[in-house]
Amino acid sequence: MSENGRPGQGEGADNRLSFDRFQTSVRQFNVSGKTMLMPDMAPLCVRLLAACFRAVGVDAVVMDTYRDLSLGKQYTSGKECFPCQVTVGDVLYHLQKEKERLGASFSADRYVYFLPEADGPCRFGMYNKLQRMILDRFEELRDIPIVYVSTRNAYATESIMHPDLSPVFRRLSYVAINVADVMDRTVWRVRPYEYRPGITDELMEKAVEALSSLIENVGASLDFNRIYLLVDDIVAAAASLIDPHQPRRPRIGIVGEIYLRSHPDSNQNIIRSLERYGGEVVNASLAEWINFIACEASRKLRHDWKKAWREEDHGSLRRLSRRLLGNEIEKLYQSWRQKQVYRVARQRLDIQPDHTIRTIERRLDHERLFNFDIGTEAALSIGGALEYALHGFDGVVNVYPFTCMPSTICSAVLKPLLHDMGLPYLDTPYDGTIQPNREVALRTFMYQAQQHLASRTAGRNGRAQT
Repeated sequence: MSENGRPGQGEGADNRLSFDRFQTSVRQFNVSGKTMLMPDMAPLCVRLLAACFRAVGVDAVVMDTYRDLSLGKQYTSGKECFPCQVTVGDVLYHLQKEKERLGASFSADRYVYFLPEADGPCRFGMYNKLQRMILDRFEELRDIPIVYVSTRNAYATESIMHPDLSPVFRRLSYVAINVADVMDRTVWRVRPYEYRPGITDELMEKAVEALSSLIENVGASLDFNRIYLLVDDIVAAAASLIDPHQPRRPRIGIVGEIYLRSHPDSNQNIIRSLERYGGEVVNASLAEWINFIACEASRKLRHDWKKAWREEDHGSLRRLSRRLLGNEIEKLYQSWRQKQVYRVARQRLDIQPDHTIRTIERRLDHERLFNFDIGTEAALSIGGALEYALHGFDGVVNVYPFTCMPSTICSAVLKPLLHDMGLPYLDTPYDGTIQPNREVALRTFMYQAQQHLASRTAGRNGRAQT
């Protein structure tokens, strides 16, 4: 892929034109008829989400990931959050391969690059602007627009697909995210105890193909019972792979920045490493973030409603009341569907259930540790770590990009807190390099977790004898 000088590097009008690109080519628009390129974050979940898009007529393709990180590093400064470098490398690598495959027939206007954003202090909200600037450095890629959904309107999709299909996609994708969480938790529950190494991964590879195909073919009808039946079959098959003679391992809970903790290549396969050293791991769910965004939307609406009440703005009160009611109904719907998915799986296998956002908010408020008004993922990580501690886990790992502000806050709160509780804790920041003491740190942490399990088990047995 040859680099061309980008218009807009000079002074005056050219610079203004460059900034205009953030509005004209980073926007929300109907992506029908385009090939939508999706970054790979959580391997199982993103494939099910792509199937949800295809179910409503959007040609979604999951790009290969971590195939050429050097491209991401070449076109970034190193000061960006690590996931930004990874996703830059992924999209440039994919488009390079598309050019090689299609040759002269390659046309940038066939594609659209999908990159969601978030508000607040996290740098994630600026990824798509920076990546617009990077794509514009290549004349042949300037016509590839970037489309996004945003936390500002709770990931509303009306602007990127036909409005009649948006409610269908929203319901279907939420169930798919929970199905992905359940599938992941099934793997993490079974794989450390499988009677033949590799058999769980083999099963899940076929399961993902089956789930993706089913969602793509019947998802638009919202026939969730068929999806639940397939989930039941998969979890039942996975449960049969457990060797009953293996003793239960120490359970390790993972919290942290959502991309890094979910992207195996970026976190150097930390879940498999912890399993290799004797652990059973549970990662924070992806649905947790969607539930959190819905709760944050209600929080903002309530704040605006109170302001309108004080100002006796009756028009705004009526409008905000309707929106608040709709958002509360959506939260109830999400809770109902999430419980359905987990109920199907837990009838077959004792996977870890998910917590509610309200539960961890009350936990933080009661202990005066943090407040949801501050926002960021730190609230979820601190609250999630406390949930692990109070539900019999033997260690907590905080996974995050090097220099990540919310995760650094989380570490500052959790490290002394869990130390006082006697629960092993480990920070694992990542920036694409291999830390020389990584394996030693993981093995030491797992030794501490083994000791914690032995102590906890001995204490429980002593109470039972008494």
